[in-house]
Amino acid sequence: MTTAQLIEQIRLKKSFLAIGLDVDLNKIPKHLLETEDPIFEFNKAIIDATHHLCVAYKPNIAFFEAYGLKGWKALEKTINYLNENHPEIFTIADAKRGDIGNTSSMYAKAFFEDLAFDSVTVAPYMGKDSVEPFLAFKDKHTIILALTSNQGAFDFQTKLIDGKEVYKHVLETSKHWNNAENLMYVVGATKAEYLSEIRQIIPESFLLVPGVGAQGGSLQDVCKYGMTANVGLLINSSRGIIYASNGQDFAEAAAKNAKVLQQEMEAILDAQ
Repeated sequence: MTTAQLIEQIRLKKSFLAIGLDVDLNKIPKHLLETEDPIFEFNKAIIDATHHLCVAYKPNIAFFEAYGLKGWKALEKTINYLNENHPEIFTIADAKRGDIGNTSSMYAKAFFEDLAFDSVTVAPYMGKDSVEPFLAFKDKHTIILALTSNQGAFDFQTKLIDGKEVYKHVLETSKHWNNAENLMYVVGATKAEYLSEIRQIIPESFLLVPGVGAQGGSLQDVCKYGMTANVGLLINSSRGIIYASNGQDFAEAAAKNAKVLQQEMEAILDAQ
């Protein structure tokens, strides 16, 4: 999916919501555990109930890897289901990979070719030769960690080097990498006060923003400081949507919570 196509979907659906698929077998409805593939059945039900309210899904790869081969098969079935039934949806492999050379190329191949994701999250700590192998794939997006929502972000990301925070060095340096137009960036919603300065460095790039809802981030603040003329935001909500209920009505409850966010986004877009 190209950036232009993503923007078109945002305008069409009046939504810039990404739904995180962080599937924990200890949290999903008990009746699904009786099925052959409870992870996929959970994801399918969530997708069926919410696809009209969001523009992206973000499977957190760790939640699939934790279940070994069964988890990987469930991930493959989930992405295939999305690509076959909802090709308009932007798919994000939240894998946070980060290695160099041939290793990065293989990670990129796994997610972009074998699983056919539109994008993947990548840690930029090892520099451009850990990121450019992902950027080499046409019409695929690489989402690098810039300023994350966790408390440990302050251990490194906001430290000063030559009078400038590390995350700003990451943003500025990444603009000069090959195919940098295919870069997106992770910026946590709990760091909304930093968005004005971030937009001075990357004024048009899309930001993937986790942390709205369960982690305490404010949608209004993120949009106030981070929205661009083409929106430029993908706001992710995971637990607040997919675990709205652990009963038979879990999919309907997820849709209800997703609808609340979508309507807030629609109001923001209408006022833009």
